[in-house]
Amino acid sequence: MRNVSHRQASQLLHNKFVVVLGDSIQRSVYKDLVLLLQRDSYLTLSQLKSKGELSFEQDCLVEGGRLGHMTNGTEYREVRQYRTDHHLVRFYFVTRVFSRYMESILADFKNELKPDVVIVNSCVWDVSRYNRRWVSEYKENLHKFFAQLKAILPEECLVVWNMTMPLGKKIIGGFLVPEIEDKGPTLRFDVIEANFYGAMLANAYGLDVLDLHFMFRFSLHHRMKDGVHWNAVAHRQITCLLLAHAAQAWGVELPSHTATDQSKMWLLDYTQTTYQSAYGPSYVWAGSGYYGGSVWPQCQQYDGYGPRFYEDGLATLSQFGSGYFSFGNIEQKTAQSSGHNSLLPSDHRPMSAAPSCPPNNYVMKQKHTKRNYNPYTRQKPSHSHKY
Repeated sequence: MRNVSHRQASQLLHNKFVVVLGDSIQRSVYKDLVLLLQRDSYLTLSQLKSKGELSFEQDCLVEGGRLGHMTNGTEYREVRQYRTDHHLVRFYFVTRVFSRYMESILADFKNELKPDVVIVNSCVWDVSRYNRRWVSEYKENLHKFFAQLKAILPEECLVVWNMTMPLGKKIIGGFLVPEIEDKGPTLRFDVIEANFYGAMLANAYGLDVLDLHFMFRFSLHHRMKDGVHWNAVAHRQITCLLLAHAAQAWGVELPSHTATDQSKMWLLDYTQTTYQSAYGPSYVWAGSGYYGGSVWPQCQQYDGYGPRFYEDGLATLSQFGSGYFSFGNIEQKTAQSSGHNSLLPSDHRPMSAAPSCPPNNYVMKQKHTKRNYNPYTRQKPSHSHKY
């Protein structure tokens, strides 16, 4: 798996607006990306466990969380944002792939600043909290969400559907409230089925698909003891996969960490690739603010958030309002199944990714080449916001 440094991530997402949608796993995806944009370090256990804090690594809580009601039910809201002169990353906590609340988020995309990258997943809550016969409803909601997303976002926007990561046989902690405890032993199978529907429909709508379930099926030693969440090492691997996917979609080559000139290994290579037919500047001036185009005005900032958000409108069940239970950092130190021992290296070191085997077509699947444009200098629409 290719490692991505802080400088590479910062340059790759230069002047980019990234949106992350999803549950607590996606929240950690957002947090790790925000951290990597600032320095080369991993999330701490307390940062992984924290929920709804007022500030995380210089970001801000915009809505919900500790500004509202801290709950573990479907009505919980949390919107976070990290903003600098050249980066804008936003996170929305959602418990359903399509709802009145999701429609309000899509309205933000339609009427306000449009994202360059959308990283989205919604599955575990959909298949466990709303309807025990979830299949038809989930597929219908996926259709509605993907259709509206394609209609609202510009063609050059990179939308990545993250497939849900493997769940454990035994799930503990705040997510599994008493009302759905009986679903715990079979939830991991529901997730596999839901992953199939999500991947096939995202593919049908021409979106990109990243199969994290496949990628981490032999990395279960990085999963927390609650059976749902993952440690900091796993989340850094997810971030690297996402950034490598974005680089591939934009026709940018990420230099290997084994580059001969270590002083320039973090620079991105804009040479012509198979994904670009017209635009391909091959020069990068590090530290100058110049990336093959006009200099972005340092004084311009994104000055504003978006319009208000609305409640989901779904019936709120008070019994779902249990407190938030944190999870520990006890990791499994061996492979989960002895049946996979033959795939382990001879020195039996923990595996950070899946071993060599026939590839899954959805591990990193891109349907269409994104429209050619310079992703590092493209000016934003000059409406009411400047970024």
